[in-house]
Order: sequence, then structure tokens, then C-alpha cells
Amino acid sequence: MPARWIPAAGPARGLALAQLVNSLGDGAYYVCSALYFSQVVGLSAAEIGLGLTVAWGVGAVAGVPLGHLADRHGPRRTAIGLALATAVSVTAFLAVRSFLPFVLAACAYATAQCGLAAARQSLLAGLVDRDGRTGVLAHLQSALNAGLALGAALGGVALHIGTAGAYLAALALDAVAFVGCALLFARLPEPARADRSAPERGTDPTVLRDRPYALVALLNMIMLLRMPLISLVIPLWIAGRTAAPGWTVSALLVLNTGAVMLFQVRTASVVRDLPSAVRTVRSGGALMLASCAAFACTALDAPLWVLFAVLLLAAGLQVWGEMRQSAGAWQISFELAPAGRQGQYQGLFGAGVPVARMLGPLVLTALILSWGVPGWLLLGVLFLAAGLGMGPAVRWAERSRPTSPGPVPAGLRPSGPPSTGR
Repeated sequence: MPARWIPAAGPARGLALAQLVNSLGDGAYYVCSALYFSQVVGLSAAEIGLGLTVAWGVGAVAGVPLGHLADRHGPRRTAIGLALATAVSVTAFLAVRSFLPFVLAACAYATAQCGLAAARQSLLAGLVDRDGRTGVLAHLQSALNAGLALGAALGGVALHIGTAGAYLAALALDAVAFVGCALLFARLPEPARADRSAPERGTDPTVLRDRPYALVALLNMIMLLRMPLISLVIPLWIAGRTAAPGWTVSALLVLNTGAVMLFQVRTASVVRDLPSAVRTVRSGGALMLASCAAFACTALDAPLWVLFAVLLLAAGLQVWGEMRQSAGAWQISFELAPAGRQGQYQGLFGAGVPVARMLGPLVLTALILSWGVPGWLLLGVLFLAAGLGMGPAVRWAERSRPTSPGPVPAGLRPSGPPSTGR
């Protein structure tokens, strides 16, 4: 198959397959979980929102110590354990019928998910050489979107059936998918122990004392506020502030998912080092500013065909900025992490995802749905400022780390354009 679809045979392909399998289950879970918790478990919308907010807050805090666990005991073993823990926590959802058990199961789920993300990144760092990591992550992102699309289709069947049994089957599929993910991790080779036994490794997570890296992670977290846009804010904006029909939301979601599947690898191919990564993140911030401005324009009275065109333009700019920001951030997160500490550093960097899931809906709905056009423009300026600030923050982090990370075991560079080595 073409290199833009799958990475070269070996560990990189194994990682991509594991990503595809667990995201297929996640797709079914995301589509059905809200209705399952409300209609089967019997929770109110406020209880679901509060429980998930608490859970993702716990998960964000747990990412660093679980990443540190991967540094100490090996990322492969830790990733297997956390994938199985995620399967167990999803299985627990099948049995909960009240609020407190739901919160406990949700906390276990979010903690395992955040730890698994850090361990997976650490495993990738141990199996793939430095020049190839961003390209492999682009393949993983494409696999993620493909799996989510397939899983969402299966979840859609459960929604159509609409019975408690159908919802239970969708969640059970997610649990089985994480077991499959763990089995695929077990087939990967164990990274060489050199990275995990670096002399500078201490007993405590040193990333918590690395202020420059914390600033880089904070700026990335601000840019990750884009995550609730396509799933929550844009649908509410289209329904409440524009004359576009409801199916427009589905069309924009298909555009976003399809673009990432088709073009994320190509977008990442321009990222080779820290300077190119900084430029890519900066351009991503500018594109997201342009996207926010375009979405703001959809509040104006215009013919329907003009409204469609502006929405497509805004969504296209948004996903283009998303892909560029992601590609640059991946390179930055790995390059600035010392050898032997990838797990804890990726745990801190990845904390932006649960924080965005936790605070993003509240912040963005208040900003955009309450303020309207000024809110869109303010959000765009925030994206641009974070992108522009990444350059000085990365340079500060480089100055604070005079020696480059030690060599890592040679892995497989993902295939791609020969000029980039990806």
C-alpha cells in the first residue's frame, strides 16, 4: 500500500495497527456513551458532565507519574498494563447504575487513557529513531481517524437500534479493542534498556522542575483548545447562529476526519528538526486565527451558497492548522525530552489533551456562544499568540538543556518523500 497510508513494516507498523484497533473501539464508545449513561445508567446531563470533568482532571494529574513508571519499568510493559486497565475500566461502565460508581469508573478510565498515551509515546521513542518519530506519529494520527470513523459507523448502528443491549455491545466492543491493543503491544520488541538507565534519571519525575518545558507544554495546551471546536462548539454555533441546515455539521466532521487521514503524513513530512517544527506550529496558529475569523463571518446575513462556501473555507483552514500544529508539536515534545525520561515528559506534554477535554467545552461555549463574533476573534488571537510564543519558549528550553539527548536504538523510519527521510 502507498506509504502515505501505512508506515514501513516493523515496529512502526505495529504501533499504527494498535492505534487503529483501539481507536475503532473508541469511535463506538464516543458515539454511544452519552446516551448510554443517560438512558441506561440513568444519570442527568449535569451528573455526566461533572463526572467526566472530575475524571479528566484526575487523568491529567496522573499522566506524569504513569509516564515516570514507563521510564523506570519499560514502556512496552507499562503500555500493555495500561491498555488492559482501560479495558477493565470500560467493562466497569457496563455494571454502573448510579453516580458514584460512574465517577470512580470514569476516573479509572481517564487515568488509564492518559497513562497509556504517555507510555505509547515513550514506546515509540524507544523503537523509532529521532528522525522518524514525527512521521510515525503522523501515520498514527491517520490510523486514529480511520479507526474513529469505522467505530463511529458501528456506534451509529447501535444508536439506530436504540436498545440497552445495543449500547452495551458498543461499550463492550471498546473493551475488547483495548485488549487487542494490549496483545499488539506484546508483539512489539522491548526497547533497549539504555534509554531507561540514563545516569541522570532520578527517583522523582524531574519534568515537574523543568520550567521551560512546562511553558512549552502550556502553549501546546492552549492550542489544543481547538479540540472541542469541531465536536461541540461549531455544531452549536451552526444550529444557533447560522441558517445552515443540520446536516452541515456532519459534512464538516467528515471533512475534518478525511483530511487528517489523507494529508497528515504529508503535512508532517516538512518537519525535520526544532526550527522547522517551530515554524510549523507558528503557521498553524495563523491558520487557526484565519479559521476563527471565517467562522465569525458566518453570523452575517448571506445567501445560503455563500454561507456553505464560508463554512467549508473555515473548516478547511481549521483542519489545516490542526495538522500543522500537531506535526510541529510532536517533534518539539520529543526533541526537548532528555533520554531516559520520555515517559514523564510525554505525560506532562500530553496532559494538554485531558485539560482541553475538561475545560475546553466550558471555556469555548462561554467565549463563542455568549460573545459571538468578538469571541471567535479573541479565540483566534489566542491561537496565534500561542503559536508565536512557541519559538521563544523552545529556545529557552534548548538553552536550559546544553547537552542533546543521548542516542536511541535505531528503529524504522516511516516511508515517505525521500528528501525528508520519512
